[in-house]
Amino acid sequence: MGKIINLFNHKGGVSKTTTVFNLAWMLGTMGKTVIMADFDPQCNLTGMVLGYRGVEDLEGTYKENPPNNVRDALSPAFEAKPRQIVGAECIQVSGINNLYLLPGHIGLAEYETTLGIAQELSGSLLALKNLPGSIRYMLEATAAKYNADYVVVDMSPSLGPVNQNLMMTGDHFLVPLHPDYFSAMALSSLARVLPRWRSWAETASNIELLKTADYPFPRPTSTYIGSIIQKYRPRNGSASKAFQHWIDQLVDGLKDVLIPALEKAKMLNSTEFAAKVGFDPWKPIMEVADFNSLIALSQEHQTPVYALTPDIVGKGAVWDQAKENMDLFQKGFKECAERVIALTA
Repeated sequence: MGKIINLFNHKGGVSKTTTVFNLAWMLGTMGKTVIMADFDPQCNLTGMVLGYRGVEDLEGTYKENPPNNVRDALSPAFEAKPRQIVGAECIQVSGINNLYLLPGHIGLAEYETTLGIAQELSGSLLALKNLPGSIRYMLEATAAKYNADYVVVDMSPSLGPVNQNLMMTGDHFLVPLHPDYFSAMALSSLARVLPRWRSWAETASNIELLKTADYPFPRPTSTYIGSIIQKYRPRNGSASKAFQHWIDQLVDGLKDVLIPALEKAKMLNSTEFAAKVGFDPWKPIMEVADFNSLIALSQEHQTPVYALTPDIVGKGAVWDQAKENMDLFQKGFKECAERVIALTA
């Protein structure tokens, strides 16, 4: 069964979409079959992969039956349609055979309120019993359809009901971070929110109405598999002094605040984590600098940073400098993918 990995931080601007795309592609090059699922109603991942400039460009591509996007795949549950949720049709990503996209839909935001009511009432309303388990059911069915090893989920930067559900019904999660004050603050917030969500999910999974629903709500087993720090400016091959200050602050926040909270909530076993990757869970599983021009080219040409070519980047001295940065990016994501595989084994 494919493992669902969520990338989550309610602080925006931490490169979730860039990370999902480059990590999923790297996992694909390592022989894994991967589905990228776009659960951000802004649909940035979908637009990036398909080369669209705005949400309106997507409208003509959506299909409801069989569904080919997250909203329509969930609509049998959320709109009480007389058919079962089935695995969605995904789009094969150009340039790699075993990487797929489950497109996003701006209309997914319309389901937030209904799902929030269903989760708040925890199964006391018969008409809403199928909603809390529907997202996991749909992702499992889609993974099975493509025999996927991983479903990597791009989430919106919010603490809404859809994210609560994704986090608690997934298998694992990564926390992307940016070396600044607001990411440091976000760690304290996550340390409060995630244990609350876990407690809710434990309760929900024991409610008979949800256990026996058409889409049963699963017992929560989601575990933390690391943080990723991106978007710092390099100097002489490492972070500049100002960025290193915030990287150190983030590591301290992980060690002193988030990691203890996750351990207490049974979302992390630090001993097992260290045994699998050789270092403690407060150390990021990847640190990679922000090469702005390369990321822009990556998005424009729907290819990962480390797979850009001289025809795209430029030749001569421009290519020499770019290739050096691309190699650093590739090394970072290769190590990250290897650690993800080890931590999800």
